[in-house]
Order: sequence, then structure tokens, then C-alpha cells
Amino acid sequence: MSESNKSQGNRGGSGRGPMGGPGRGPMGGGFGMPMGMPGQKAKDAKRTFRRLLGYLKPFRVQLLAVLFTAVLSTIFSIVSPKIMGKITTKLFEGLMAKHNGVAGAAIDFPYILNIVLTLIGLYIFSSLFAYIQQYLMAGVAQKTVYNLRKEVNGKLSRLPLKYFDSQTHGEILSRAVNDMDNISGTLQQSLTQVITSVITLIGIIVMMLTISPLLTLILVLTLPLSFLVIRAIASRSQTYFMGQQKALGELNGHVEEMYTGHKIVKAFGFEKKSVHKFDSINDRLYESGWRAQFVSGIMMPLMTVINNIGYVFICVVGGVLMTKRMIEIGDIQAFIQYARQFSMPIVQTANIANIIQSTLASSERVFEILDEQEEIPEAVEGIAMSGQQGNVRFENVSFGYKEDAVLIQNMNIDVKQGQTIAIVGPTGAGKTTLVNLLMRFYEINEGAITIDGTNITGMKRGQLRRLFGMVLQDTWLFNGTIRDNIGYGRMDATDAEIIEAAQAAQADHFIRTLPDGYDTVLNEEASNISQGQKQLLTIARAILADPTILILDEATSSVDTRTEIYIQKAMRQLMQGRTNFVIAHRLSTIRDADLILVMNNGSVIEQGNHEELLARGGFYAELYNSQFSDGSVA
Repeated sequence: MSESNKSQGNRGGSGRGPMGGPGRGPMGGGFGMPMGMPGQKAKDAKRTFRRLLGYLKPFRVQLLAVLFTAVLSTIFSIVSPKIMGKITTKLFEGLMAKHNGVAGAAIDFPYILNIVLTLIGLYIFSSLFAYIQQYLMAGVAQKTVYNLRKEVNGKLSRLPLKYFDSQTHGEILSRAVNDMDNISGTLQQSLTQVITSVITLIGIIVMMLTISPLLTLILVLTLPLSFLVIRAIASRSQTYFMGQQKALGELNGHVEEMYTGHKIVKAFGFEKKSVHKFDSINDRLYESGWRAQFVSGIMMPLMTVINNIGYVFICVVGGVLMTKRMIEIGDIQAFIQYARQFSMPIVQTANIANIIQSTLASSERVFEILDEQEEIPEAVEGIAMSGQQGNVRFENVSFGYKEDAVLIQNMNIDVKQGQTIAIVGPTGAGKTTLVNLLMRFYEINEGAITIDGTNITGMKRGQLRRLFGMVLQDTWLFNGTIRDNIGYGRMDATDAEIIEAAQAAQADHFIRTLPDGYDTVLNEEASNISQGQKQLLTIARAILADPTILILDEATSSVDTRTEIYIQKAMRQLMQGRTNFVIAHRLSTIRDADLILVMNNGSVIEQGNHEELLARGGFYAELYNSQFSDGSVA
């Protein structure tokens, strides 16, 4: 095939759907943000979570190793404050002994040095196990997402064309790219943070209880107040964050629209209105943004106040206990360090909970793609065609995009090898649908379509579509060299064959006038060559593919007269010796067609050559004459 299915925003195209059908545009941590960015909730979180876990099952051993290393890393980190407290206790005891004039009193520096070396060892081991944990989790996350991406990509290649017609291209891309990245980020970072936060929280509580159950109780009593603050601020900030995201989406859509169509904006003097709309959306974004940041930003000061109240009680009670010799001074220091660390895993867990909720929503959206109904399975072994003449036959074909709305009823067409068949009719008549059925982009409801006597349902889709070449009104060229774009017609083509195809398509001359010739790189929109030149390249691509059957959508409607002559000459060269289906918009271009099919409301209401149809004075004659009655050329 010389022209593959076009995605929205095709290079040099208008964004219509495949075969010129209706396309759709894209749909228009820490304390600072305690609950994370608000995300969409999964409809069935439990089921989605279980299904996501299924993708992690092959990595059970690695995940157990991640858990083990996380426990070791956290334990080594948690015990450090209590050991450090022993240094404080030993220093205090030595100084007090000197102050009290105890004979031979001195600070036990060898003991302190041993503790320091022990702490260094603990920190090294903690960092080492943390590194191993991250390394293992990175491998698990990337392999999991790699498999999921591969599965989604394979699924998209098996989905029928009607799925892509019913979904916006932006939505599909969002699921396949953005949602997948969200899953990847959560598996890589948030999952390990959850494990570490839970272990840290448990470990801190255990260590505090070993120091003083009474001080631990005082600290725990401050928790309800912390939770009330987190909940109140989170509910308020989420409302503002949602408004911020909504305004940001509108702003991005407006900017993209205005800059994509900046020529039209300037041509119709829409600049002031555009700027006014931008300012309006930007004002709303600013209002929502500063409120969201302000409300979420007061989390840290309020949490600090609550924590400091807890520290005051701990210091007072701890001081009393120390005077009664019920606790050592080093233990008070260690307890204060634990108290400062205590709130961190709680806030992290609250933040990660919302991230995981968003990830489950992303996972659900990805799984919805994987659960979509695929194309009708192909035959295990496609029927091998004895020859490739290009005889096409529609036998009592019926089809409807919806079961209750039949578009084509009992269509019968018999096309012989080498004939040029023009398909004409008003918008919505079914011209494009006929070609979509021929290439099995859609499956017929009743009847049969045969090529050289072989039913196309018995052929593999790849085998069938290799018989076709396409040159559409909306050109599709990718970001690459001219040589690569022409070579897309046949991947094993030599440079000589590519040049020969360009010469046959009347494109060789203009290519050689470019600075880099065939190595000229087309930019993202292929805007560094003209529309007519783009069309010549697609014709060269089709010539190189050497198809048995050719599908042509009117390719000269948006070019000047001189370029049209070149294109028509190239198309005549391409059409020689092939069976050609021409979707005609300018009826003046199909006078020489062997057979003209006149379609209306999904049915072929007239067929014959140009003279025969004009002589009948029917629908074709009325359509043909209407194109010239007002002096237009359609």
C-alpha cells in the first residue's frame, strides 16, 4: 500500500479519517501538595488493581528482594538516632562527672569513636540496600511497562478501523502514551515509597516505644489534629487544583489552535479576540493556580505548629523523666529525632494514595483498549492467489456501520482487469465506504467480495492490502528524507528503483532542484515543499509499490493548473495496466472512465460510461450539469 491509514494531524493532510472519512481532533509531593494532583478515579479500582498485579506476578522474586532490601535499608536508617543518642549520653555523663569533681573523670572518646564508626557503617549499608532496592524496582517497572506497551501496540494493530473512527486520536494517544507513563512512574517511584513509608512508620513507632511508651502516647495524641488539618486542606486544595487543570487544558487548546491556524487568525483580523480569550483563560488559570498553591502551601506551617506543640510536651515530660532517672538525655534527643521523622511517612503515604488512585484510573483506561473487540480473526492460512489480474466483484453486498442502520444494500458490481472505475455521488453516498469494504477496513454484513475469484475473507489482511496502492486527496508524508518517503511504498526498493519511480511520477526534476535532492529531510508537517510536490511524492510511492489495484481520491483539488497537469500525467502513468478505483469529486476528470458508478444513500443507482449516463438524463446528468451551471469546476 502506498498510503497507510492516516492519523489525525497527518503531515500535509487535513486531519480527516482513513480514506477521507470523518476524522476527529484531539480532545480539546511533599508538604506543598499533600494529596497530590487530583486525578480521575477508576470505575472499578479493586478489579483494576488485581489485574495490574497480574502483570507484576512474573517478577515475584525481584519484588520480594525489593521488600527485603527496603526493610534492611529502613532498619539501618531507623536505629541510627538511638545509637547517636548514646554519644550524647556518654558526653553528658563525662562532663557531669568532671563538673562534680569525680576522681579520674573523663570523656570516653574511644567509646564515642566506636559508635561513630558504627553509624558510618550503618549509613553505608542503608545507602547500599536503598540503591539495590531502586535498581531492582527500576528493572521490574520498566519490564512490566515494556510488556504492557507491547501488548497495547499489538492490540491497536488488531483493532478494526471503526474503533479509530469512534475514538478521538488524541484520546487514543493519551491512553497509549500519557497513561502508560503514569503507570511507569508509579511503579518506579511510588511503589517503593509506599513500602519504605510503611516500614519507616512501623519502625519509628517500635523505636519510640522502646525509649518511652509515655512520650510515644503524647506524640500519638497529636495525630488526630494532624489528620484533621490534612483532610481539611486537601479537600479545599483539590477543588482549586481541578480548576487549575481545567483552565490549563483550555489554555493549551487555545494556544495550539491559534498558533496552528495563525494565518487564518491574521487573515480574518482575529488577533484581538484571540488575545482577549487568552487573557480571560489565563486570568482564570492564575486565580485557580494561586489559590491552589496558597491553600496547599499552608499545610507545612500548620503541620509545623502541630509538631512543635508535640515537641514542647515531649521536652517537658522528657525533662521530668530525666530528672527522675527514668530516661537518659541521649534517648530524649533520639526521641525528638524520631518525632520529627514521624509525620513524614504519614504525609508521603497520603500523597502517594492519591497518585496510586490516579494510576489505577490510567491502568483502567489502558485495559479498556486491551478489552476492545478485535477484528474478525484471519484465516489460519490465507488462500494463495494463483495470479494477480485485478478482477473485482461485489455480490449482493450489504453493510451498515450500525446493525440497525444499513448503508449499503444488495450491491452488485463486476469490475474487469485493467478497467478504470469512477465512483461518484453526493457527500455521504457511500463512496469511501465501498473502498473501505474492499480493503477489509470494515467487514460486510452479507454477501461476498472477490478478487480474481477469491473471497477476500479467506485472505490474510496483509496479503489482501498488498494488492492495493492508494493516492489520497490528503497526502501523508512522515518526518524523514524524500528517499525514505518514496521507499515507504516498498521497503526493499533500491535507490535506482526509487529514482525510476520518481521519474515516472514527474517528481525527479523538482527533487533534484532541492539543496539535498533525495536526501532532503521533510519537516514535521512537510511544509518545506508545496502541496503539489507532496502529491507527486505519494504518486511515486504508489508507482514503486507496483500494486495490482489502485485507489485514487481526487488529488488535484488543491493545486494550481500547471501542477495539476503534472499530477494528471503522473497518474495516467500510474494507472496503466491496473484496475483503478477513482473516487471522483471533479466529474470532468472521469469522462474517460470505463465504468462510472453513481452512488446515493449507499446504493449504486446508475452505472455506465460518461456518454451513456449523460444520455439517460438521470441523477448523474443532473449532478454533472450542476457543476458547470454556475461556472464552477466542482
